[in-house]
Parts: sequence; C-alpha cells; structure tokens
Amino acid sequence: MKAVKSFSFLKEINPIWYFNLFPEKEDSFSTCYFNSSLMTLSEEENKLVVKDSKYISKTAEDLDTGYQLWNRGAMLTNKEIPLSKLIHPDDLTTEDDYIFVRKYFKSHRVYYFFLKNIFSFHNPFNEIRALIKTRKIKKTDLINPHFEYPDYKNYTSKLIESAPLVSIIIPTLNRYEYLKDVLEDIEKQIYKNYEVIIVDQTDNPDKKFYSNYNSEIKIIYQTDKGQWLARNAAIKESRGDYLLFFDDDSRIDPDWISEHLKGLDYFNADISAGVSLSTVGDKVPANYSFFRWADQFDSGNAMVKRKVFEKTGMFDRQFDKQRMGDGEFGLRAYLSGFRSISHPYAKRIHLKVGTGGLRQMGSWDAFRPKKFFSPRPLPSVLYLYRKYYPKDYVRNALIIGILPSLIPYKWKDKRYLYPFSALAAIFILPVLLLQLGISWKRATVMLNEGDRIERL
Repeated sequence: MKAVKSFSFLKEINPIWYFNLFPEKEDSFSTCYFNSSLMTLSEEENKLVVKDSKYISKTAEDLDTGYQLWNRGAMLTNKEIPLSKLIHPDDLTTEDDYIFVRKYFKSHRVYYFFLKNIFSFHNPFNEIRALIKTRKIKKTDLINPHFEYPDYKNYTSKLIESAPLVSIIIPTLNRYEYLKDVLEDIEKQIYKNYEVIIVDQTDNPDKKFYSNYNSEIKIIYQTDKGQWLARNAAIKESRGDYLLFFDDDSRIDPDWISEHLKGLDYFNADISAGVSLSTVGDKVPANYSFFRWADQFDSGNAMVKRKVFEKTGMFDRQFDKQRMGDGEFGLRAYLSGFRSISHPYAKRIHLKVGTGGLRQMGSWDAFRPKKFFSPRPLPSVLYLYRKYYPKDYVRNALIIGILPSLIPYKWKDKRYLYPFSALAAIFILPVLLLQLGISWKRATVMLNEGDRIERL
C-alpha cells in the first residue's frame, strides 16, 4: 500500500489511521489532505481554518489545513485530482513536525515523539533545537468550531421515501436476556421496511424465544462459533441493498434505521458509522458529535451498501475469535474508494455485558493477554498491521499498543500511569519479547495462508 507523505508525527503516534494510506482509485475519494495549488476551499471551510505562518514549508501549512478541516467535519474529496498530483513534493523540517505536535497533542505525546526520535538516531541537535524553539506553542482545539450542516435536520430523504429493504444483521451467543430488548427496540422503529437476520451460535438455542416478535425474523443456527463467520452467513442470506450491523447487547432509539439511511443519502456515502455510548443518558463524545469522514468501522452499529461487499468481499474470517476484523473491513472499504461517514445521530447504547458474545468465544482485549505465555498482541492485530502498513508504521503501532496494555484495563484511561508502564516494560522485557514473538509467528502463518475473504 502507498503511504501518504505527511507529518512524521502521525506515523509515530497514529500509525494505523486510515488516512495514512492512499485509496486505490483516482476519482473522488474522501481525504484529509489539502493542496492549496490544486484545491479551493469554500467560504464555510475557510472559516474553520486558522492558517499558521510559523511553519517553515508551504507543505506543512497545507497539511495543517487539511488536518484541521478533517477534524472539524469539512468533508474534502480529491475532486478527481490524480493521486500523484495530490502528493506534496517537498519534505518537512524538524521544526514543522514539532509545531504540529505541540498544536494538536498533549505534552506527554510531545516528549514521547522527542525521545522516540532521539533513540532512532535522529540528529539530536535538530531535535533539541526544535523542541525548545516550539515550547511556547499552545494546544489547539480541533473540535470547535466545526462544520455545520444546518439543512440536515429538515432534509427530506428521497432514499427513505423510496423505502429500500434494510437487512439488520445480529449475531448472538448466550444473550437472550439482552436480545429481548434489542428486538423490542427494533419493533419500535419508525422505518418499517426491514428484515432481521439473527445468527444464533448458542449451544442449546431457545427456538421458542423468537416466536414472541412481530418483525420479519430469519434465524440461522450455527454450531461453529465466530463473529465474522456469523456476519458473513447473514450477509449471504440477506435480501436488502442496505445492510445494518448490530450487536445483541445494545439499545437504540426509534429513529435509528432512518438516521442511517438519511445520512447515507445526504452525504452520498456508502457506509454510515454510528456512534456508541456506554450508558443511558450519556452524551455523544465531543469528537463524534458532528459529521465527518469516518476513520473507523464498528460492526456493532454501521450501515453498509450491498455494493461495498460486492466489490471488496465480505469480512475476513482470519479474524474469527480474535480482534480488529471490523477495522480491517473499514480500511479495505476506504482503500477501495468507498466513502464512510461518522454519524452522530445514528447512536446506540452498548451495554458491554460481561457474559456471552466475543467474551465467551475469544479475547475481548487485543493487547492484554489472559495468560502468561499468550501472544501480545493478538495475532490478528499483527496480521492487519503487516498486511497493509509499512514496517516502520507497524513498529510504531506495537509500541503505542503494548506500553498502555501493561496498565490494568480498569485504569486504562489514567494517562498519568503511562510513564510507569514504560518502566514496567524495561523490567519484563524478556516476557514481552516472548509474547510478541509468539504473536509474530502466528501472524506470519496467517499472512502466508492469505486472507479468508469470501466474495458475495
């Protein structure tokens, strides 16, 4: 895959971001990269951008502009500019990188970037000079202001008026107690032209359970267990041109289906990536509270046009009973040129119950093994990284993922513990290398086997 020439800091700190790679098509694809010599911003887009004259190179100014616009919800496309012309020709200076990291990331990231460069044998004098010279730069808010779509609320969707069939796909495993609420929420939907396809992998399924509902429900009973096996089976049985993926431990509002359809129609998008909340009454996180191009795919709340699967294939079954299968599909769809929106109004409450589902069939956490000699990270993580990203991106992604994983899951959001995780890594380095070696070997086997992507 072709990596985008950008701020080196993004390669260091956010290495598996979709937009670090170029899509495989030349025509109008979603992007965050801006080239002032080829692209013109609208009046509304210009209001979102604060041009920064501190940058040394024009390339840095353009990349900063594009990064602001993407984060603030201005949905840029390449507007049929060939990829080769969108790439910026000149290199960035060390000072440009430090200006960027100071503006958009917290201080611990700045010093991580500095130390990483020092230990990577960058010129220490250039690094120290740039670090000191940019010390007065303050962090910039990338959320406010953000792009508004004032006509969205009253937008009359012709897609909804045409009433296409929506196939709602729900894998389930030992969660009838929660599936009951899921099906009741679906029956309350404003949009009525849907079918429900449930893939039940429970060992002793309760077949009478489904007789209590009025929705059109198709049940697939599977003895083999696998989250992507289940979703692929449902895709094959589906009749709708719009496939809506859902989890069996979630709650939704009555406008859930219609919001997904409306978002796809309004933005002429191919995928609507809904947002997930932890509890009833939670507010949508600020960075997901407005429309923007999506940089992730959550198979627990996403609508996908059938044509995406027809072109890219279905979910890769190499990820069964592991993690990041939905992330791989989202990246594959992006690389194929499909547009995915992050949809703030198509929301669900994800209960994340402690039994059943993925917790029963595999590992819930990609980087925290349950046993001493288990792989760290899960082999599927390395399979994804190594399949799509350059080697240095893979190395950076491992450092970023493994160090925080040394902090117990319940404390994972306490960033002040990160320095202690680095110290812990030094003391248990032989164990970490052993776990990584196990994961690397198994991922190599997966890569040699090739993907397990069926065509629709």
